[in-house]
Amino acid sequence: MGKLTVVDLFSGGGGFARGFKKAGFNIVLADDNDEACGETYKLNFPEAMVLVEDIRDVSGRDIKYLLGFQPDIIIGSPPCEPFTGANPNREPDPLDRLYRDALGILTLEFIRIVGEVRPRIFVMENVPPLAEGPLRNVIRREFEYVGYSRVFFNILKAENFGTPSRRTRLFISNVVIEPTPSSRYITVEEALRDLPPPENSYIPNHEATPLSERRLKKIARVRVGKAMYYYQGASKKLPNFIRLDPSDIAPTVLGSSRFIHPYEDRLLTVREQARLMGYPDDHVFVGGRDQQYNQVGESVPPPLSYAIASHILKIYLL
Repeated sequence: MGKLTVVDLFSGGGGFARGFKKAGFNIVLADDNDEACGETYKLNFPEAMVLVEDIRDVSGRDIKYLLGFQPDIIIGSPPCEPFTGANPNREPDPLDRLYRDALGILTLEFIRIVGEVRPRIFVMENVPPLAEGPLRNVIRREFEYVGYSRVFFNILKAENFGTPSRRTRLFISNVVIEPTPSSRYITVEEALRDLPPPENSYIPNHEATPLSERRLKKIARVRVGKAMYYYQGASKKLPNFIRLDPSDIAPTVLGSSRFIHPYEDRLLTVREQARLMGYPDDHVFVGGRDQQYNQVGESVPPPLSYAIASHILKIYLL
């Protein structure tokens, strides 16, 4: 193939793959059961074979048959909702989050496919609570069962690798992932400064979100660093509609979260939130507006993915 090959499971809008492609890898196949994600992925990775299938209906044999070869790396981001503290309905017992929750079980499907394909390296992204309490030993045991005796739990902060927003994520892999951090942080001001106003923009995904006069009046009263709404998570209240501080890093971008522009009384556009995740402007998102926001907020930030991919390439594959 000439380049090291990557299969992307639970691929979403392609943030995880974006960093690997930038580092020089060849993205050969992706799978996600969401049609809008599949369209976004194919638009941005035309070289890849894109499946829109339930992961439970896909086997390692299918993947190797479709490709005609064994890929070098499998990456993926199974749903984090069963494990995150932001979910007020997550199962009280950590093991039930993995073995009983319908979305949590999909983590086991990722492990199954890794075992069937047997790539040289796998990297699975999720939230840090996936490695808390008994889950760490259970996850290690599940990977050992499919043939990987070395399993590492790498926790990385996206803001340390050039992402203009905070995001702490767990990367479970069969190699140690310790990329070199960036020399400085990127602020909201730096991330957004050269974008034109939404109403006069030629940049994709940079359209203003329509809001009622009542909501616009509420937004106008929100001060920098404060939130218009709070919702109850599993253990604490969490903010939404936060007015960003231009001199700071943005809070964690989530699919369900919206940010207020630091200077203007409006919500950030999809493109502006994508900027806060480190996406380049030529990465285009398709689908309805909420689907586009979700694709941005539920992804691995490309700068963090690039740091991981570059580290893997340098330490393990060159």
